[in-house]
Amino acid sequence: MEAGNLSSEDGFLIVGFSDIPEMQVPLFLVLLLSYLMTLVGNLLIMATVYCNSHLHSPMYFFLTNLSLIDVCYTSVIFPEMLAHFFQEGTHMSLMQCLLQVYFFIDLLVVEILVLAVMAYDRYVAICNPLRYMTIMNRAVCMRLAFGIWAISLMLPTQYTFLVSELSFCRSHTINHFFCDVTGLLKLSCSSTHKIETLTYIMGATIPVMSFILIITSYINITSCILKIKSKGGRHKAFSTCASHLFVVILFFRTSCSMYMRPATTYSTKENKILSLSYIAVTPLCNPIIYSLKNTEVKNALKKLPLH
Repeated sequence: MEAGNLSSEDGFLIVGFSDIPEMQVPLFLVLLLSYLMTLVGNLLIMATVYCNSHLHSPMYFFLTNLSLIDVCYTSVIFPEMLAHFFQEGTHMSLMQCLLQVYFFIDLLVVEILVLAVMAYDRYVAICNPLRYMTIMNRAVCMRLAFGIWAISLMLPTQYTFLVSELSFCRSHTINHFFCDVTGLLKLSCSSTHKIETLTYIMGATIPVMSFILIITSYINITSCILKIKSKGGRHKAFSTCASHLFVVILFFRTSCSMYMRPATTYSTKENKILSLSYIAVTPLCNPIIYSLKNTEVKNALKKLPLH
């Protein structure tokens, strides 16, 4: 392909998993099942919270936000990814690619911020139970949610604009299952310094600050739990915290390791595995860890009118 910016009539060939033909059928079945379970699990949680007035609390308000994010997050990637299995490659125009990049980053930022707010919410509920409804009142929750979505919609704008300004002259083939920024940077024949710098700045602010807030919240939660006299109560609280932290660390570990490295260090196979872990595994785990292990949610699920 000649040097110069790609037009919307040009585009990219997304390879998907066609480079491992022997795994096509099992991978397709596993990913399809994962996507369907993610959709059903998260939509069920949203419906349960909406239909049960006892769950109209700050904790479940942010939980429904997390479920909505996971539904949107996976739907940005999965339908296109599953279509790759029926052809050797899927063509995407530059505009389609940029839109996927924008919404992917947008929803990634929302998920990070919501996980941080949920950790803080649990800290207030466990360590300041008498002031919980005062601190986390409806107005505060609405402002937090609005701020999260507003920040996430603004942040990817400059990032996507910089990607749109790149010139692509090496190839039009992206060896990935979606239009990933790292794949685009490898194809560019123009300088990617600004984008990589912006990646590090974004990675050193929102994810790092959110992770610090999450860890600090859980350290304080642990300190409060240790003061619980009941052995059964301590065990239940520790079990819940450990489950939450597992999902958080998995999400942050894979997503940050993916985007906080120089473009020259990217390994195609490693990128695909890391991407699958936070695109497929985390959204599938969230309904189980945050909701289906919760007694209140399980009782509400039994009362949900399914017909």
